[in-house]
Amino acid sequence: MSFFTVFLLAVALSMDAFAVALASGCAIREIRLRQYVRVSAAFGFFQFFMPVLGWFLGQSVHHFIEAWDHWLAFVLLAWIGGNMLRSGIGGLRKAEPVACPRSDPTAGWNLLLLAVATSIDALAVGLTFAMTDTNAFLPSCLIGVVCACISACGLFLGKKLSSLPMLNGWAEVLGGVVLLGIGLNILHESGVF
Repeated sequence: MSFFTVFLLAVALSMDAFAVALASGCAIREIRLRQYVRVSAAFGFFQFFMPVLGWFLGQSVHHFIEAWDHWLAFVLLAWIGGNMLRSGIGGLRKAEPVACPRSDPTAGWNLLLLAVATSIDALAVGLTFAMTDTNAFLPSCLIGVVCACISACGLFLGKKLSSLPMLNGWAEVLGGVVLLGIGLNILHESGVF
């Protein structure tokens, strides 16, 4: 596989992580350097790790994983998105500003679940590497680095968008809707509906 092909694949695989980072950036009042590092490191690591894992698993269990990978991604994204929606709508009902989520989407279990959910499709790419006898390590490194950079850009752009007056107070609701939309799109692309 050529460098250009792997780079395009890396950009395509990073779009879910970009959308999640964008939504997270919209929902956070003040983004600090450590949040950029956490988001970039988590999303980049899992986009690196999942193709390698898929490559290792690809020889024997790819049919089993293909049967449920989209459901796992949907459940994780729906859970986080649903929590953001519930929190955002609850704050709007109380007429409180919702510019900052109650739990930081760039930390702890939230970040781990988002990083795993957005990298499930990279597991399928690793399975493809195994079926085509392509060594997965170097392409996975490039995929991880590209995703880390794109995720940081998404967080930055999300913060810039959150300063728009029309988004003020609705950022957490918007973030939850985006995550639910990504989960539904994953199911759609997998042929569920």
